[in-house]
Amino acid sequence: MHEGLNQWTFVFAAYAIGVSATGALVAWSWMAMRRAEARRERSRER
Repeated sequence: MHEGLNQWTFVFAAYAIGVSATGALVAWSWMAMRRAEARRERSRER
């Protein structure tokens, strides 16, 4: 009898981690850009 591991579970997990990490990075960058734009607008109003 041969007992092997199913690698597809790990493949799907790796893709899920990669996609979620990419999404988190995009969201973090977008929020940082919005904060920087707001700071720039506040400095121009003075």
